[in-house]
Amino acid sequence: MSRFASSLVLASLLLLAGCEMLGIESPEKVAAAREADGKAIGGACRHAARAIEDCYALNKKADRAAIFAGWRDMNDYMRENKIEPVPPQIAGKPAPTAPRVAEDEAESEPAPKAKVAGAKPPRDGKHEGS
Repeated sequence: MSRFASSLVLASLLLLAGCEMLGIESPEKVAAAREADGKAIGGACRHAARAIEDCYALNKKADRAAIFAGWRDMNDYMRENKIEPVPPQIAGKPAPTAPRVAEDEAESEPAPKAKVAGAKPPRDGKHEGS
């Protein structure tokens, strides 16, 4: 019986050691990955000259403490090495616009027609502005 029990324990240890090979990650690994992602996001936000509040707003699912740590580390690094921020080429989320009521009123008014330089008037004699 002791031989059977020891082989059972050995088999269970081998199965548990193989969990990582199956793609099952430990909670510690998941937490470390989330923290590393947050630090990378924070560093990228600082390098792109984004305020920390904007970075939080653009990355709601990321850990705020990790974002701040990455932002602060990048800020220190940029100051030490006199690195200028690089303005973002793609805006995050569009800025909030005027209230919806104003948008509805603007849509109900016809848009003015653009005048093209050198354009010929229509042949039927009905020309805008005459």
